[in-house]
Amino acid sequence: MSGYIVSGAALLLALAVVVFDRWKTVRTVKRLDEMLASAIDGHFTEDTFNESRLSALESRLARYLMASSLSARKIQEQKNQISALISDISHQTKTPVANLQLYAQLLDEQPLLPQGAECAHAILSQADKLQTLIEVLVKTSRLENGILAVHPESSEIAAVVNRSVAQYTAKATGKGINLTVLSTDGTAVFDAKWTEEALCNLLDNAVKYTPSGGTVTVDVKNYELFSAIQVTDTGPGIPETEQAKIFGRFYRCSGNYQAEGVGIGLYLTQQIAEKQGGYVKVKSVPKKGSAFSLFLPRS
Repeated sequence: MSGYIVSGAALLLALAVVVFDRWKTVRTVKRLDEMLASAIDGHFTEDTFNESRLSALESRLARYLMASSLSARKIQEQKNQISALISDISHQTKTPVANLQLYAQLLDEQPLLPQGAECAHAILSQADKLQTLIEVLVKTSRLENGILAVHPESSEIAAVVNRSVAQYTAKATGKGINLTVLSTDGTAVFDAKWTEEALCNLLDNAVKYTPSGGTVTVDVKNYELFSAIQVTDTGPGIPETEQAKIFGRFYRCSGNYQAEGVGIGLYLTQQIAEKQGGYVKVKSVPKKGSAFSLFLPRS
């Protein structure tokens, strides 16, 4: 009989140990969950000040969060400094560049020898290019740092497409390019101003690289989660090895260095798309043209 009592006591003791260990495990997991939740919310503080493993873990997490916060602040400060520097450069160069454009234009209108006229035209062209570069850099910097924010809202796509195409109709016609708009039906969630900027960059590239006699087509395609504004051209196309690189800052495809532009339009377009929860996709075949699609979320 005593053996049964001993066995029962041992069983109860073992059960108590298991229950206690499980309780400790549940309490530790609960505390870890609370620690992570507080860390995510940015309100983590150390509560346990003893020599336990949990106390040591709290201390390490606190040091890690402090270091991460300090690093994040430093990164943000550096971004703000860069943004301020670019803004200062933009402000300080605005008048000199405007004067350079004015005097170059006046010089271009004078009766000059062929060589002088060519030089005056080149100066005017480079001054315009410098002005465009400064404007795009300022926009990109402010967009990246959140100074200029996008404000997406549900809207019809047609208005943005029509305004953007209207800006390039004359340029396309003057170059002998057939600029055609197909379907514009569709609704998406986007910032109209910034989306127009992104679409104009795609149209600018399409018209720029499409030769005389070619075509540029704009079409809206609607899918379950996204609506896509597709700009298709019959230009030289982009080699597959370069398609992943073209959205980088200042990247120019091989063979296109003589074309106008600074190589930042596609980068800005991608940034605008991502800020709105969308993305940009390209399909291209060398010597057959390219199709750039700006995907915008439908909800």
